[in-house]
This record gives sequence, C-alpha cells and structure tokens, in this order.
Amino acid sequence: MDPVRSTPRATAAKRAGQASGLGLALAAVATVVWSGSFVASRALHDSVPPVQAAFWRWLIAIAAVAPFAIRETWRQRALIRAHLGYLTVASLLGITVYNTLVNQAGTSTSAGNMGMIMAASPVLMAVHERLTGGRLGARRTIGLLVAVAGVLLLVSKGSLTLDLAPGDLWMVAAALSFASYSVLLRRRPAELGSLTFLLATFVLGALMLAPAYGVSLAVQGGFDARPATVGPLLYVGVLSSAVAFFAWNKAISLIGAARAGVVYYLQPVCVALLSYRLLGEATGPAQLVCMALILGGVVLGSRR
Repeated sequence: MDPVRSTPRATAAKRAGQASGLGLALAAVATVVWSGSFVASRALHDSVPPVQAAFWRWLIAIAAVAPFAIRETWRQRALIRAHLGYLTVASLLGITVYNTLVNQAGTSTSAGNMGMIMAASPVLMAVHERLTGGRLGARRTIGLLVAVAGVLLLVSKGSLTLDLAPGDLWMVAAALSFASYSVLLRRRPAELGSLTFLLATFVLGALMLAPAYGVSLAVQGGFDARPATVGPLLYVGVLSSAVAFFAWNKAISLIGAARAGVVYYLQPVCVALLSYRLLGEATGPAQLVCMALILGGVVLGSRR
C-alpha cells in the first residue's frame, strides 16, 4: 500500500474531493431539471392561473415525497416543532413565493428570459458567503464575473440598456427569493433529516399558498385537466420539486451556496435550448456567444 495515500490527510483530501464532485453533480442535475420547469411554466401561462399552478405543483410534490419521507418525518416531529420558525421562513422563500413568482413571470415573458434572469441569483449567494466570512478565491470570482457578463449581454441583447417586460421584473423578484432560500439552507439544523426537511417545507409552503389558491378559484375559476395541463404539472411537481429540490439541498450541504450557485449559471443555456426545441423561441448567434461566456464562467468558477 502506498504510505502517502494511506495517511489521514490524504484520506481526508480524497473524501473532500469525492464530496465536492458529488455536490457539483447534484447541483447540475437540479439546474438542468429546473430549466425544464421554466418551459413548463411558460407552456401553462394561458391555461392555468399562476397561483393554482404553484399550489398543484406542491400537492403533487408532497404525494411524490411522502412515501419516502413520512416515517422519518414522524420520528422527527419534535425537531420540526423546535425549528418551526426556520422551516416556515425557508418554506415561504423557496416554496410559496419563489415558484409563484416564476409562474407569474411566465404570463408575460419568454422562457429564455426567465432562465437568463434567474441566473443572477448566484451573485447574491456569493456576496452573502463573502459577507459572512467565506472566501471565494480569485478563480471563482473571475468565473462569477465572466458568467455575469454573459447573462447581462443575453438580457440586454448586446445593448447598454435593459428593456424589461413585467414578467422580467417578476423574475428579478423570484431570483432574490431563491437566492435567499439557498443561503438559508446553510443554516439547516444538522439533526433534521433531508427528507424531513423536504416534506416539511413542501407541506408548509402549500399551506401558506392555500388562501391565495382559494381566492384564485373564486375570482379566476379552475382550469381544464387535460394532457396539456396535467403533463407540465406532473413534471414540475415530481421532477422540478421532489427530485431537483432534494438534489439542490444536498449540493448546498456539500459544497456551499456560492459554489453551487456558479453551476446554476448553466440554467440559461439549458432553458434556451429547451425553449427553442419545445416552444420555438429563437436562439441567435449573439445568444450563443453569451452562452459560451456563461459556460466558461461555470467551468472556471466551479473549480477550486
């Protein structure tokens, strides 16, 4: 056996490298899956009211997660009561507010713009990490700036001014909410299981949405349950909620919000490709150049 590799320091370094790789992979999985949720939100913009889409998304997510999480959640019910304040704030930011704003944005802006603007949220994650004593390092900082430049060029279409639609402003608010949620994940009580956290936040988020859902039903009426509406709701409920949130939360615990946030810059590229393929939204040469900047920033910023 190689004596160098068998030292405690070498073993710890190997484990850290494995955890880092897993964290980056999970962040990438969540990012790709969430990219599809923007396309789904855009596809539902004229058939399902935003609040109703959000509410059904979380009901479906609860049904998907509950079989795997219910036993652990019941065992940790005392911990849930002890940390109810934290769970409520996390649910409000990441479940109730964020996804409702995304659905609202989808009524008046393109899926491509939604993905581009959401890519700004990692900036806030990185800034918060730096303000709380974390070190970003020169390579991650440069990668962050390169990716930001690509996002700004995409949103501005190469202009020095931003021409934002109402939906774009809703997405700015959604980005703020998601960034705050991601930063808050670093404070998750260690004794609270991942599945417990997931199910508890889904339930609390749906409960906080329930009054708005009732108002939406009374004012706007319901929607027709047909393949064109049920399919996207199943996607955002099972994949974008149950699978992606689990992957993202785990990634944050392994590599931190700022580093996972850099991987999140892949999202506008994924959204642009999906929206072109599924919705017919055009992607021109200028957008491809900007996407290259974003991808380059991701590669640079995700490495230590």
